[in-house]
Amino acid sequence: MKLTVLMPTYNERATIREIVSRVEDQELADEILIVDDGSTDGTREILGELDGSGIVRIIYHDQNQGKGAAVRTGIKNATGDVILIQDADLEYDPRDYPELLRPLREGLADVVYGSRFLGAPRRPTMFWHMVANKMLTFMTNILYDTILTDMETGYKVFRREVVENMPLHARRFEFEPEFTAKVLKRKVRIFEVPISFNPRDEDAAVPAAEIEEVEILASRHRPRAALLMPSPRHGLERAEVTRVRVQRAHSVLPVDGRVHILQHKRLDRP
Repeated sequence: MKLTVLMPTYNERATIREIVSRVEDQELADEILIVDDGSTDGTREILGELDGSGIVRIIYHDQNQGKGAAVRTGIKNATGDVILIQDADLEYDPRDYPELLRPLREGLADVVYGSRFLGAPRRPTMFWHMVANKMLTFMTNILYDTILTDMETGYKVFRREVVENMPLHARRFEFEPEFTAKVLKRKVRIFEVPISFNPRDEDAAVPAAEIEEVEILASRHRPRAALLMPSPRHGLERAEVTRVRVQRAHSVLPVDGRVHILQHKRLDRP
């Protein structure tokens, strides 16, 4: 099994050397493929020093296109028959590689997700990220009759043949739900394993990108997406649809094939 560690990177000058070193220390990767997505903070200069050293190979985007675009570029250029996506910011620990790869080696799965919610050590922070993550994973489970615990995980490992004929269009963080939706729709075998997680302090707020992912997720399932999620205070009711900037997402409702963030408003019953 030849392993490509695919590392989408944008402005990671402070961590890029360390994460490459940690991946190399595992002695499991046959290729470390870094796709720099238009970094402007000095990351490119460091990558220029790393390019061609050992198993490291660099691809550069001329301008920032988003994580999804970087991952797609990496998938097209990877030489391994197994691809593992590794963020460059030290939140995910390469020491989890053996457990991530085990279901593939043992023939139990074709795709493996590293779940931050299956009991492995993690730093207790980022509450609203967790809320958004749980909401997105819950919607995924409803739409596809599955029981994932962490659809949004950055640790996704898959056999190359899984994506060879899979049209992927995501440019930003909506890659996670797009990839998951297409894998589940194709009935590909998925396995989850627990991973550790050490989030960065500055990521304390829920990113707007996560709301875009909700819209992408349900846009592919118009018939089944005719769901109204219950309001925490008023039960199952009609709701006034209001697009809001991401602060606190109360629930979701598909409208015209897209999921919108809602703020519930109680309606008097006749």
